[in-house]
Amino acid sequence: MERGSDKHNPRLDDQQKHETEGMIRGGGPTHVEEWKEPEALPASGEEYLRSYPPGHAPGTPDGITPQGVAVRSDLAKWLSDAHWPASKDDLERHAERADAPDAVADLVASLPDRRFRNVAEVAKALGLGMEKGRW
Repeated sequence: MERGSDKHNPRLDDQQKHETEGMIRGGGPTHVEEWKEPEALPASGEEYLRSYPPGHAPGTPDGITPQGVAVRSDLAKWLSDAHWPASKDDLERHAERADAPDAVADLVASLPDRRFRNVAEVAKALGLGMEKGRW
């Protein structure tokens, strides 16, 4: 008596056996389509070259320093959920309620007394620079 699935017919059992044979043997890729294959990692000591679409390469945008990017990131992390537009006092209270780090609280405390529409205006008021877009 031949063993097989009692839920499928013998033809379907043979088809499934054929489809999984590569996985069972482990001798190579199991996909027929090349695009489904994972890209090989670079060998030890080789540099991984990656291409990006125009305008999407990683790095610091023109018009702002790497330190400015880090500071803006911290400000956005702690202030982005504030109710905008917000005054300096509103932002100080928000930073205190959010238990923001002292560095962020000190930056907010150094802001001029006015209303801000968003984190970008806060960063500009702090002199962090603005990225120069190509749009």
